[in-house]
Amino acid sequence: MIKLFSVKEKAKKDAAAANGKQQKTTAGELRVQKDISELDLPKNVSLRFPDGNDKIMNFEVTLKPDEGLYKGGAFLFSFAVPSGYPHDPPKVKCLTKVYHPNIDLEGNICLNILREDWKPVLTITAVIYGLNFLFLAPNADDPLNKEAAQMMQQSPAQFERLVAQSITRGCSIGGDYFPPCRGERSS
Repeated sequence: MIKLFSVKEKAKKDAAAANGKQQKTTAGELRVQKDISELDLPKNVSLRFPDGNDKIMNFEVTLKPDEGLYKGGAFLFSFAVPSGYPHDPPKVKCLTKVYHPNIDLEGNICLNILREDWKPVLTITAVIYGLNFLFLAPNADDPLNKEAAQMMQQSPAQFERLVAQSITRGCSIGGDYFPPCRGERSS
């Protein structure tokens, strides 16, 4: 698959040269090409390029947990990869409103490898696996949604019931409505 990207890149450069413009590929773009060409996604994860396959610095990932509390849900994430990648982490937002202790109502995600523990050796695959892990083992000790974390710690059965209800039917929790996000619905 690396050859596919290099062929595409050569075609892009040839087209740019024909137009009298030389398009420069950044180190970040080269690394993202490499990361994407080496992706080995689990069956519950899909990748999409809403701006076209040649706009690889912005893409979406849909996660459909197949076990745990969030099983049956479909969660959409946007990835915006900065030009300083891999030295700077990708900016990831959850576009699906979800009742989760580590994801706030604006879609911000509390995942250490997206912040203080980011290292240039980490890849897009590592981030996707990290997101997947958040749905398998939510962490109430490092919350962004403090109300969800408190419910998870103080009343685990109630927390599980609210998560299941929010995924299947949607529900209001603490004045905020969480629409259904079942995996069989298109994302």
